[in-house]
Amino acid sequence: MSSISKKYFLLFLLALLSISAIFFKMKGDSPVIPVIPTVVVTPSPTFTPARIPETISIEDGTLKDSIIAAGDYLVRQQLANGELPYQVDFMSGERAYSPSYIRLVAGTGSIYTVCRVSGDSKYCNAGDSALDHYLEFLVSEPEKFKGICLYTEGSCQLSGSALTVDAIYKRWQGTGNFFLKDINLLDTAVDLGLFIISMRKPEGDFYHSFDPHFAGTVNPDYFSAFSSGEALLALMELYEMTGNDFWLTQAREVNAYMITQPVTEDHWHSYAFSMLARLSSLTSEDKEYAVGIANTVINGQVRSLDPRNTSIATATKVESLAALAQAFYLSGGEYEWLDSDLRAFTTFVQARQLPANNCNWEITKDITTKYGGGIFSSCDDASIRIDGIQHWVNGVTAYLEYQSMIKVK
Repeated sequence: MSSISKKYFLLFLLALLSISAIFFKMKGDSPVIPVIPTVVVTPSPTFTPARIPETISIEDGTLKDSIIAAGDYLVRQQLANGELPYQVDFMSGERAYSPSYIRLVAGTGSIYTVCRVSGDSKYCNAGDSALDHYLEFLVSEPEKFKGICLYTEGSCQLSGSALTVDAIYKRWQGTGNFFLKDINLLDTAVDLGLFIISMRKPEGDFYHSFDPHFAGTVNPDYFSAFSSGEALLALMELYEMTGNDFWLTQAREVNAYMITQPVTEDHWHSYAFSMLARLSSLTSEDKEYAVGIANTVINGQVRSLDPRNTSIATATKVESLAALAQAFYLSGGEYEWLDSDLRAFTTFVQARQLPANNCNWEITKDITTKYGGGIFSSCDDASIRIDGIQHWVNGVTAYLEYQSMIKVK
């Protein structure tokens, strides 16, 4: 290689080394871009529902104390897993161990009513424990049926889904929110509602039982006297909780069919009339049918007030007349004519709330400690059943709300 070539080669090599040094220096001075992991941000659930429940305050007094005493009985008898007492004979201590979960979930709703009336969160806590327990019986199989249903006694009865909606509604009234642990109860209620409307017949009524096994089929032969009224009430409760007119439309269609049927002592239909009057309106046909229910309830007065008859049946009369009194008042109709019978029925049932009794029994201090606040069935039956408590709590609450309404007038 010539001296000139060597000279150019050395110059080229020096230039290359200089450029490399500058490059590596710049690279060393440049900030390292960190590797940021992908973070999925999920929205935090809000504990403030879109709608606020409308509730009616009630005055202090013996009937309000009676509601709270019934709640105390349920809380004392509740198991650690949330299970509520289904039936117990307070004389012998014998319990029924084949409970109806439909009645138990309805009883759960009444605990939330006690919570709302008393303002004491211990009842809501007890209700949450029970509801969390009974929600385990909900089943869903989209390939076979819409929504979710309460599975009990080998089938999904319409009443089970309707009364689970009712329990969620009463919890909303008592707590103001829809969240139980990580469960959005409003979503649960809507899914239950979808099952309810999937059970509608073309003429407007409902099938009352569904078998979710295998392909999933309705049982056209199964009938439960109050199922349609319970379902109608659930649709109205869904309307109030969601504000979605879809549920009101469904309720209107169901009610239009129901008022063409023979009148019965349907306390659930009475509640639905009260909600229709408060949230929408009653037609003249609705009012006429509601009067028919009230007269049917009252015409059974002699039988219901017989000491041999059950407090459970009489408590449903309190429910029916109290709800109808609200409906008539809210729709501008006559309502005072129900007052005397309401007083008679409440007096009859209250006489069977331990430690009181109208059977000339001696109630010991031990019995009162264990079973005080419980409503026993009759002088021929010393059993305390969950639905007796439920009907009493809800009926007396509706009665006291009605009394508050007419005092405001």
